[in-house]
Amino acid sequence: MPLVLSNLAQFAIHITDTVMLGWYSVAALAASTIAGTFFFLTFIVGAGFAQAVTPLVATAAEAGDDQQVRRATRMALWLSVIYGGVMMIPFIWTEAIMIAIGQDPEVAALTQIYLHIVAFQMIPALLVMTLKSFLAALEKTAIILWSTIGTAVLNGFFNYALIFGNWGAPELGIKGAAISSVTMTVLNVAILLTYALWKTPQFQLLKNVFAPDTEVMKRVFSLGWPIGLTAMAEGGLFSASAVMIGWLGPLPLAAHGIAIQLASLTFMVHIGFSQAATVRAGRALGRNDEDSLRKGGKVAITLSAIFAVATMFVFLLFPEPLIAAFIDPDEPAKAELMKIGVALLACAGLFQVVDALQVMALGLLRGVQDTKVPMIYATISYWIIGLPVSYVLAFPLGLEGVGLWLGLVVGLAVAAVLLLRRFWGRSVYIS
Repeated sequence: MPLVLSNLAQFAIHITDTVMLGWYSVAALAASTIAGTFFFLTFIVGAGFAQAVTPLVATAAEAGDDQQVRRATRMALWLSVIYGGVMMIPFIWTEAIMIAIGQDPEVAALTQIYLHIVAFQMIPALLVMTLKSFLAALEKTAIILWSTIGTAVLNGFFNYALIFGNWGAPELGIKGAAISSVTMTVLNVAILLTYALWKTPQFQLLKNVFAPDTEVMKRVFSLGWPIGLTAMAEGGLFSASAVMIGWLGPLPLAAHGIAIQLASLTFMVHIGFSQAATVRAGRALGRNDEDSLRKGGKVAITLSAIFAVATMFVFLLFPEPLIAAFIDPDEPAKAELMKIGVALLACAGLFQVVDALQVMALGLLRGVQDTKVPMIYATISYWIIGLPVSYVLAFPLGLEGVGLWLGLVVGLAVAAVLLLRRFWGRSVYIS
C-alpha cells in the first residue's frame, strides 16, 4: 500500500504542475507538456538501472549477503550518475529539436528554457529511483510514501510562489516550475539517503562508494537496460497514439488526453502492486522457495485484477462526472467532448484489465531477474501488433478514437498472455 500511495502522490506532482502552468498561460502549459514527454522518454531508460536494484537487493538480502546488497546498489548509483550526465547533453539543443519536429517557435523557446533547468534534475531523479528500489527491496516502503507526499505538497507551494510571484517571490513562470521540480528532487535524495544510512547501517551503503566494481556493474547493466527499453517502448506507444489521434482533430485529442489522465491515475495502483510483486518474487528467489514464488504471483495478480475490474465498472457507470471534472462548464464544445470522452473511457475500462495483467507479469519476471525476453515480447506486442491494429481500426476501418484505443487493448492483451505464460513457466531454480 505505501508503494501504491507513493505512486499516486508522484502522479499528483505531475497534475499540480499541469494545472498551475495551465492557469499561468497556454503557451507555458504546451511547453511543459512537450518538455515533460522529452524528459520522461530520456529518463525512463536510465530508470531501468535503478529498477534492477529491487530484484538484486531482494534476492541478496534474503540470502543474507549484505556485501552483495551494497555492491548492487553502489553500481546502480554509478550507472545513474553516468547515464544522467550523458543524457543532459541533448537538452542543450532542445529549441532546435522542437522546431525541427514542427512545434510553434514560442513553445519551442519556452521548452528550452524549462529543460535547461530541468536537465539538472536528471541525475538526482535517477538517484531517487535507485534509493526507492533499494528501500522497497528491503520492505521499508513507508519512508518512500512519506517523502513523496512531503515533496508533492512542498512542490505545490513552491509552484504557487515561483510561477505566479506570490508571497514576495519573483514571478518566474515556467522557470519557477522547473526550479521547484529540481529543488524537490534534490530534497528527496537527501531524505531517502539519510533514512537509508540511518535505518540500514548493516549494509554500509556509502562504503567504498567511489570504488569501481566491474562484475556487479555488468550485472546491473545487463538486468537494467531491458527494463528501461521496455518502459520506453510502452511510453513511446502512448506518445505515438496521441500523435495519431491528433490527426483526427483537437476535440478527439482533448478527449484522449482526459481518458489517458484517468487511466494513468488508476494505473499507478497497478505499478505499486507490480513493484511489490518484484520484491516478493526476488525474496522467493533468494531462498529458493518455489511455493512462495507461485503463491506470491497468484496473490499479486488477483489483487491487481480485482482493482482493475472495479475501475472498469466505475469508468462504465460514471463516465460523465469523471470527464466533466476536466472540462470548463462554459466550454462551447463540451457536449461533443463528452460524447467522444464517454466512448474512449469505455475502452479505457477494458484497457485497464489487460494493462494491469501485463504490468504484473513484468514485475514478477523482474523479481526472478528475467528481463531480456520480456522486453522482446513487450516490444513486439506494443509496436508490431498494437500500433498497426490501432491504425487500421482508427483510419481504414473508420472507428477513429475508439478504434485506436481498441488497438492498444489488443497489443496489451497479447503482451499479457505472452508475459504471464513465461512467468508460469519460470522457476527459482532456472532463473
